[in-house]
Amino acid sequence: METSKAAIRRFGSFELDLDAEQLRRNGRAVRIQPQPFRLLCLLTARPGTLITREEIQSELWRDDTFVDFEQGVNFAIKQVREALGDRAESSLYVQTVPKRGYRFLAPISSDTAEQSEPPIGEAWDRAPQLHRALWENITDLRLAEEKMRKQQRILTVALACAVVVIGVLLLMKF
Repeated sequence: METSKAAIRRFGSFELDLDAEQLRRNGRAVRIQPQPFRLLCLLTARPGTLITREEIQSELWRDDTFVDFEQGVNFAIKQVREALGDRAESSLYVQTVPKRGYRFLAPISSDTAEQSEPPIGEAWDRAPQLHRALWENITDLRLAEEKMRKQQRILTVALACAVVVIGVLLLMKF
């Protein structure tokens, strides 16, 4: 597994504890298998940098391992996204660079005094705490939007059912 000076990497509402090999969200453990955990460690070690599919292959599968590499990478990325509550089509954490690899988008902070470079612009270098706070708010807003969409879908289905029931009742009276 890729190692770093920092024992804990923080991004959004997540903590990636490299020593305990654990991912936490708001202090609660998130289930993630060992291979996707190693992939997340690799991605968070170099935020904003393209990690090629070949780099992922060499990190996750040794030379003597024979697997369907393409499917294996896709599955591991899918599991990382599921653990982070991320989506490929509107990603906040893991960006797909088609046919090349993946890039970790969120700013990382760690236990060490040395902070990793944010992926966007020099202005963020001067205010990493602000960048992290904004990122957390963006993720919270996206989760709230998803919850609202889900509630709207449920309400729409309930209204449609009510209309059908009322229609059936009206037809039964005639």
